Amino acid sequence: GIVLELLKEAMVSKLGDTKGFLIDGYPRELKEAEEFESQIGEPKLVFCLDCSAETMSSRLLMRNQSSQHSDNTETIKEGIESYYQASKPVIAYYERKTQLCKVN
Repeated sequence: GIVLELLKEAMVSKLGDTKGFLIDGYPRELKEAEEFESQIGEPKLVFCLDCSAETMSSRLLMRNQSSQHSDNTETIKEGIESYYQASKPVIAYYERKTQLCKVN
């Protein structure tokens, strides 16, 4: 609820200055998508960056080498699995509404 309220406030404050909004990483769960639509409105388009678990894992491991992150292979694997579990219903929801654009 807090994230949605912050998004709503930011969007309302910029309504006169923009043609639209690009929101990165939200919604992550189906409940968030439904709440967004009921409180703000339906998105015109939803992008899904589609890449394999192997690609995500290798990129996260490279990020570890160049930053303060200390995720190990098992932590990364668990995070990716959690991401897939949460995002599958969101992706299916927007596919049914024909608002989803998958980008490889």
